[in-house]
Amino acid sequence: MKFIVQWNGQPTAQQSAVERFMKTGGALPPDGVKLLGRWHSIGELSGFAIVESDNTAPMAAWVLQWGDLFTFRVAPALSDEELGAALGAYQAGK
Repeated sequence: MKFIVQWNGQPTAQQSAVERFMKTGGALPPDGVKLLGRWHSIGELSGFAIVESDNTAPMAAWVLQWGDLFTFRVAPALSDEELGAALGAYQAGK
Protein backbone atom coordinates (compact mmCIF):
# COMPACT_ATOMS: atom_id res chain seq x y z
CA MET A 1 0.00 0.00 0.00
CA LYS A 2 1.19 3.53 -0.74
CA PHE A 3 1.24 6.34 1.83
CA ILE A 4 1.77 10.09 1.74
CA VAL A 5 4.11 11.17 4.54
CA GLN A 6 4.05 14.91 5.25
CA TRP A 7 6.32 16.71 7.71
CA ASN A 8 6.56 20.15 9.26
CA GLY A 9 9.27 21.52 11.50
CA GLN A 10 9.47 24.54 13.72
CA PRO A 11 11.96 27.30 12.79
CA THR A 12 13.81 26.59 16.04
CA ALA A 13 14.60 23.09 14.72
CA GLN A 14 16.21 24.32 11.49
CA GLN A 15 19.87 24.03 12.47
CA SER A 16 19.42 20.58 14.03
CA ALA A 17 17.43 19.40 11.00
CA VAL A 18 20.08 20.66 8.56
CA GLU A 19 22.87 18.97 10.52
CA ARG A 20 21.00 15.64 10.77
CA PHE A 21 20.01 15.68 7.10
CA MET A 22 23.58 16.38 5.98
CA LYS A 23 24.95 13.67 8.29
CA THR A 24 22.40 10.97 7.31
CA GLY A 25 21.41 11.99 3.78
CA GLY A 26 17.84 12.22 5.01
CA ALA A 27 17.83 8.85 6.82
CA LEU A 28 16.28 6.52 4.29
CA PRO A 29 13.43 4.44 5.62
CA PRO A 30 14.13 1.04 7.21
CA ASP A 31 13.55 -2.34 5.61
CA GLY A 32 9.86 -2.81 4.93
CA VAL A 33 9.36 0.75 3.65
CA LYS A 34 10.17 1.58 0.04
CA LEU A 35 10.77 5.29 -0.64
CA LEU A 36 9.21 6.14 -4.03
CA GLY A 37 10.07 9.85 -3.90
CA ARG A 38 10.65 12.73 -1.52
CA TRP A 39 10.22 16.48 -2.03
CA HIS A 40 11.10 19.45 0.15
CA SER A 41 9.58 22.93 0.31
CA ILE A 42 11.89 25.84 -0.38
CA GLY A 43 12.47 28.16 2.55
CA GLU A 44 10.66 26.18 5.23
CA LEU A 45 11.03 22.93 7.10
CA SER A 46 8.32 20.97 5.34
CA GLY A 47 7.83 18.47 2.59
CA PHE A 48 6.37 15.12 1.71
CA ALA A 49 7.31 11.63 0.58
CA ILE A 50 5.47 8.85 -1.16
CA VAL A 51 6.31 5.46 0.33
CA GLU A 52 5.10 1.92 -0.07
CA SER A 53 4.72 -0.58 2.76
CA ASP A 54 2.62 -3.53 3.84
CA ASN A 55 3.46 -2.89 7.49
CA THR A 56 3.07 0.36 9.40
CA ALA A 57 5.50 -0.62 12.19
CA PRO A 58 8.67 0.21 10.19
CA MET A 59 6.99 3.43 9.03
CA ALA A 60 6.42 4.42 12.66
CA ALA A 61 10.04 3.65 13.48
CA TRP A 62 11.20 5.81 10.55
CA VAL A 63 9.19 8.91 11.49
CA LEU A 64 10.15 8.51 15.15
CA GLN A 65 13.79 8.96 14.10
CA TRP A 66 12.86 12.55 13.21
CA GLY A 67 10.04 13.09 15.72
CA ASP A 68 12.10 15.38 17.92
CA LEU A 69 12.38 17.88 15.03
CA PHE A 70 9.22 17.43 12.94
CA THR A 71 5.55 16.61 13.22
CA PHE A 72 4.28 14.04 10.73
CA ARG A 73 1.04 13.17 9.02
CA VAL A 74 0.82 9.76 7.34
CA ALA A 75 -2.16 8.93 5.14
CA PRO A 76 -3.00 6.09 2.73
CA ALA A 77 -2.72 7.09 -0.92
CA LEU A 78 -4.51 5.84 -4.03
CA SER A 79 -3.57 6.24 -7.68
CA ASP A 80 -6.18 7.51 -10.15
CA GLU A 81 -6.79 3.92 -11.23
CA GLU A 82 -7.23 2.67 -7.66
CA LEU A 83 -9.56 5.53 -6.78
CA GLY A 84 -11.55 4.97 -9.99
CA ALA A 85 -12.02 1.29 -9.10
CA ALA A 86 -13.16 2.19 -5.57
CA LEU A 87 -15.58 4.85 -6.86
CA GLY A 88 -16.95 2.42 -9.46
CA ALA A 89 -17.56 -0.20 -6.78
CA TYR A 90 -19.26 2.43 -4.61
CA GLN A 91 -21.54 3.55 -7.44
CA ALA A 92 -22.39 -0.05 -8.34
CA GLY A 93 -23.48 -0.71 -4.77
CA LYS A 94 -25.92 2.21 -4.63
